[in-house]
Order: sequence, then C-alpha cells, then structure tokens
Amino acid sequence: MRTGSRPFLFKQSMTANAYTDISLAELDTLRQQTGSVVVDVRDAWEFDEFNLGGLNLPLPDIRARKSELLPYNPIIVICTNGVRSRVAAKDLLRQPELKTKTMYHLHGGIIDNPD
Repeated sequence: MRTGSRPFLFKQSMTANAYTDISLAELDTLRQQTGSVVVDVRDAWEFDEFNLGGLNLPLPDIRARKSELLPYNPIIVICTNGVRSRVAAKDLLRQPELKTKTMYHLHGGIIDNPD
C-alpha cells in the first residue's frame, strides 16, 4: 500500500447508507407520506400495552421478517427509548434488499417528550 492511501474498507464505509434521527413531531409528519411505515421493534407485550401504530417487528425477529418491509419507503423505526430502534435501523440498512430505503430513527424513543 502506498503511503497516504486509505484501505478500501474505509472508503466503502464512508459511502454506506445511514439513517436519519427524527423527533416525535417529525414522526407525525413523516408517517403521513405515501408508502411510509412505522416499525416498532419492541417486544409484542410492550406493543400491546401501548403503541403508536404501525408494524410490530420485535428486534430479535427483524432479519427473519425483513421481507415485510420491502413494499415500504420510507421506513421509520421506533422503540421505547431509542436504543433498540437504532440497532434495528443500522441492521436493516446492511441488508441488501433494504439498502436503497430511506430509514428514519426516532431519537429518544416514544418516551422522549420535551414538554
């Protein structure tokens, strides 16, 4: 390798797709876009207890059920505090079938309320 050149993997990672963090207010606007879907990655019991609508795809099942997301764009991923949804958004964007999707992540989750 020449001095000053960077490894190919570094260059590749710089062009990788990324998700966009959004707020609760932005969620309400984005979910109204034609073709959008809200994906709640919490466990089924959490979703049953309280939810904002959308599809419930628990994080452990997200790869096995990724085909359910193919018809949608953009994809808005949510969870309680933003941790699981961040993991899900990153993982979904690594899947070849979903690389071209616009991915949003609800920063702070559904409990984050600035009021």
